[in-house]
Amino acid sequence: MDAAPALSPTPRVLEVDTLEYFDRLVEAGATAMAGWHVRSLDLTQRSSALKALDPSSAMFLGCELQPGMEQSLRARGALVFPVLPGVPFNAYRPTLYTGRELYEGVEDHPYEETPDARIYAWTQRQGRSGVDSALSAALHDHHIGDALHDVLADLARGRRVVGVMGGHAAGRGSATYDDAARLGRGIAGAGHVVATGGGPGSMEAANLGAYLATAPDGALEDALALLAVVPSFRPSVSAWARASLAVLTEHPVGTPSLGIPTWFYGHEPPNLFATHIAKYFANSVREAVLLEKCTGGVVFLPGAAGTVQEIFQDGCENYYAAAEAVTPMVLVGLRYWTEELPAWPLLSRLAAGRGMRKRLHLVDTVEEAVAALA
Repeated sequence: MDAAPALSPTPRVLEVDTLEYFDRLVEAGATAMAGWHVRSLDLTQRSSALKALDPSSAMFLGCELQPGMEQSLRARGALVFPVLPGVPFNAYRPTLYTGRELYEGVEDHPYEETPDARIYAWTQRQGRSGVDSALSAALHDHHIGDALHDVLADLARGRRVVGVMGGHAAGRGSATYDDAARLGRGIAGAGHVVATGGGPGSMEAANLGAYLATAPDGALEDALALLAVVPSFRPSVSAWARASLAVLTEHPVGTPSLGIPTWFYGHEPPNLFATHIAKYFANSVREAVLLEKCTGGVVFLPGAAGTVQEIFQDGCENYYAAAEAVTPMVLVGLRYWTEELPAWPLLSRLAAGRGMRKRLHLVDTVEEAVAALA
C-alpha cells in the first residue's frame, strides 16, 4: 500500500501593505511569494518584479495592476481580488482611519461631501442586501480588525486600554461634557490608553481630554470654551467638525487614543479627537471589539439605552469570567445609576458572590473614577 503523500505546510502569512516593504523584499532576493498578502498597492510600476517572482499561493487584495498582469498572476497560481466597483471605500484597507481623512474637504464643503458621509449614504442606498455589498462590508470590517490589532500592539505596549462609555447627547459646554473631557485627560495622564465608541457627546469629550493629556495647563479649558460655541452636531455637522479642526490646528500633536464608531449609527458622526479610528459597518462586531480591547476596565458615564446595553454586555462577560480575567467597571453618577436609570442595583445583585464583585465601583466624581481604576 502506497504511503500517503506528505502534506505541505501552510505558508506563513506575510502582510505586504506598502510599496517600500514590497521593494525591500524584492531587493533582498525574494523569488517566491507563497503566503504573501499584498493589500491595496499600486503595482502598475512593478510589473517586471511581478513577472520575475513566483506568485503561487500569494493573495492580491485590491491592488492596481497593468493590463494583463491580473491574468498572468492567476495563471501562475495567485489569488487576485480586484477593487470592487461602485464601492466608496477600500474593502481591503490596511490601516485605521484618522478624523481628517473621514472629514476630508469639510473646511470648504458641507459634511455631506466628505468620505464619511458618502460611505454612510452608500449603506443607506445599497443596504447590504446584495452579495457585492455584503462582501465589501465584511471584507472591510475584517481588515479593520487586523489593523486595530496591529495598532494596539504598539499603543498599548506596557499600558492598559480603558474604555469610556457614555451618551452621544451630551452637548459641548455642558457639565457632563466637561466632566467627560477631564475624565479622559485623567485616564490618559495616569498612563492608560483611552478608548471610546468614537462618536459625539461624552465619547468626543473623553477623546478630547485624552488628546490634550500632556498639553499645558489651561489648554483643555481653552478647547472646551472654543468647542462650546458649536454645542452639537445638529443642525450642522459641518460647523461642529470645523470647531474641532480649530482645536486641532491649535494643538496639531496630541496623546494617542482610540475611537471605535460605526456607520450603523450614521446619524452620529465620528469625532476628530481620537487619533486612531476603527470604524466598522457591523455594530454588533464594533460593540464586542470595543469591550474586548478594554483590558484596563470601562468607565460608564450617564447615558441612555446604548450605554445601559454596554453596561450589561460588559457585566455579562465579567459574570462568567475567571476571577483573574475580570476587568473593572466604574459607574459615574450615584443618583443617575441608582434612581434615574437604576442599573446599579441589578448589576450589584448579579455580582454578589462572584469574582466581579470587588471590581464594581459606583462613584460620583471623575477623580474617584480614575482612582478606582488603579
